[in-house]
Amino acid sequence: MKSAVETLNPTRVRLTVEVPFEELKDSLDAAYKKINQQVTVKGFRKGKIPARVIDQRFGRGAVLEEAVNDALPRFYTDAVNEAELNPLGQPEVDITELKDGETLNFTAEVDVRPTIEIPDYSGIEVEVDAVEVTDEDVEKAVEQLRERFASTSPVERAAEDGDVVTIDLEAKVDGEVLEDGVADGVSYTIGSGELLDGIDDAVKGLEAGGEATFTSELKGGSAAGREAEVTVKVTQVAARELPELDDDFAQLASEFDTLEELKADSRKRLENMKQYDQATQAQERVLDKLLELVEVPVPEKLLEDEINTRKHNLEHHQLAQMGLTLDKYLELQGKTAEEFDEETREAAVKGIKTQFVLDELVNKEKLNVNQEELTEHLMRRAASSGMSPDQFAQAVVQQNQVPLLVGEVARGKALAVVVEAATVKDTNGEIVDLEDEDETAETAEAAETAETAEAEAEGDGEDKAEA
Repeated sequence: MKSAVETLNPTRVRLTVEVPFEELKDSLDAAYKKINQQVTVKGFRKGKIPARVIDQRFGRGAVLEEAVNDALPRFYTDAVNEAELNPLGQPEVDITELKDGETLNFTAEVDVRPTIEIPDYSGIEVEVDAVEVTDEDVEKAVEQLRERFASTSPVERAAEDGDVVTIDLEAKVDGEVLEDGVADGVSYTIGSGELLDGIDDAVKGLEAGGEATFTSELKGGSAAGREAEVTVKVTQVAARELPELDDDFAQLASEFDTLEELKADSRKRLENMKQYDQATQAQERVLDKLLELVEVPVPEKLLEDEINTRKHNLEHHQLAQMGLTLDKYLELQGKTAEEFDEETREAAVKGIKTQFVLDELVNKEKLNVNQEELTEHLMRRAASSGMSPDQFAQAVVQQNQVPLLVGEVARGKALAVVVEAATVKDTNGEIVDLEDEDETAETAEAAETAETAEAEAEGDGEDKAEA
């Protein structure tokens, strides 16, 4: 077999392959054997039909077609390996010549990973938010904890903001009660915004036994997105009572004996959270700076596939679970279809560039992934997917996804290397030392940052839809 490579552009090549006919022998034998098992010819036992009879009855062309279909993947793979290419996706194959007994010639066009030169990234400088926790932040955190330990008690008065009401709901569309539009004994905190738009105004001022009707757009169910006439009946009004902020509360809500100890712990937790956010912000901004330094051509076919995948996942998975159509989602976001398409394209381009650059860094820095790092990453991914580590690991193995997880960890390590070499200052002008963080945690955060960049459109779509 002889092959040659022609570079069509920085991300696409054409392979020209010439195969001597004798190299098709194994595939021809397999073709005759396969046809033997599929057909019957009077006077011959099944599987014992001579090749010449198959040629006469079914045509030599059918045999050649079967043989070529069997052999092409092998010859293509050999040509790719010989040329040391990194193909992306499936090739477009064209058989240019097939002469029985002489030769098989074909071409294969395929997208390939572009050659990327990683520049010196040690001069990257970024600014991040300073870690500052105010007394007001601490008071807010303690107040949120206090809310969690609130108690309720029934009252005989009209419902007010902050009260917890028990209600029965009935939704009608076009005058008909929906099959899934009835709910009894629903507990709702007035002002929480957790149910339908307009329900707060409807129930405020009602006592137990009171009833009101209002119009609202349904957020889910069989009539999601449609206007409905909703009847709400209040069966109980209960006032929320917050515990006193004292040492007794600290002992009730935590392992601490005093309120001051609880506040000190809250401050420390907030500092840790802001340090984590600061580290993530540093990684995101360093990654953006790195991408600005590197020229990365993006294969058009790969980009098209990526855009379609992101749109499909958003429309048929994330939005479908919330009962939203893409048109309704765009309406809620105040975006046109053109703006959405442009944002999705930009995010897809960034995701592809991120993977290419970080993969090249993995090779350049000779980074490896050990079992402990892979296990940590697997457990984190399992937690985010809502599965147990064992269930997630089993699914990964069954779907042959282990190399993908290894790639995610390796890219996270590559980004961590760049962040370590960069200069990071906070808004106060102070140098931020990210090396003090636990190495495993830093790599995990970097892996998450890299994954976020690669799947930015999907993540943004989900977060905004939930909001």
